[in-house]
Amino acid sequence: MPVLKKIYNACKDSFTPTGPISEEALEKVRAILDDLKPANVGLEQDSVAAQKWKPISNGSNGRKGRSGNQQQYPPPIKYLHIHECEKFSIGIFCMPPASIIPLHNHPGMTVLSKLVYGTLHVKSYDWVDIPELPESCRARPAKLVRDCEMRAPCSTTVLYPTKGGNIHCFMAITPCAIFDILTPPYSSEDGRHCSYFRRVPNKGLPDDIGQQLEGVNLDGIVWLEETPPPENFVVLRGQYKGPLVKKS
Repeated sequence: MPVLKKIYNACKDSFTPTGPISEEALEKVRAILDDLKPANVGLEQDSVAAQKWKPISNGSNGRKGRSGNQQQYPPPIKYLHIHECEKFSIGIFCMPPASIIPLHNHPGMTVLSKLVYGTLHVKSYDWVDIPELPESCRARPAKLVRDCEMRAPCSTTVLYPTKGGNIHCFMAITPCAIFDILTPPYSSEDGRHCSYFRRVPNKGLPDDIGQQLEGVNLDGIVWLEETPPPENFVVLRGQYKGPLVKKS
């Protein structure tokens, strides 16, 4: 059975409109994703080209921003949509070198990400629950979960609703592709909409609150504030031309 069909069947059996039915079911999907190759999703030629890629000095595109000034913009990202239902969505982000998926979240969602080819840098955070945080405070504290470089082939990563780095950003070092499964998918009607964040100056924590955060490195806490998506963040929806998922 084609790998993409195996992934689809596993997702259909393992996920519900509220997420995975169990950790064991989630592991079943992750195990199949770990074996995913570029050829399984029609990206073999792209993978070969990525291996031959060499950096150039002027890789970004200059164009006018909203202010009318000439700006350097990272290249647009292409999203290849494969499938979406009430239980899960499947798609592939194809990222040119220097492109960035800015810091964003997946509220109430579990996310499996498999780097199909290429190299990227990932930075991720989880919220730190602070009792009695003032309502006037727009920023929230978050702890760093991951700040590293990933190079294919590598294991599938899993982000949970409240742990594992649910708030994250990617920067492509070489051409790369990320195979993403979201369960359940984004849904504004159900309160699962994507928000973007920026880091703001640290506000510090009262000593009595810091003592309640067992196992949290206070030096690694940053403050994040919701912000509109960056003007230079462009995602183009592309046509998926790889092996098809035939629903059963």
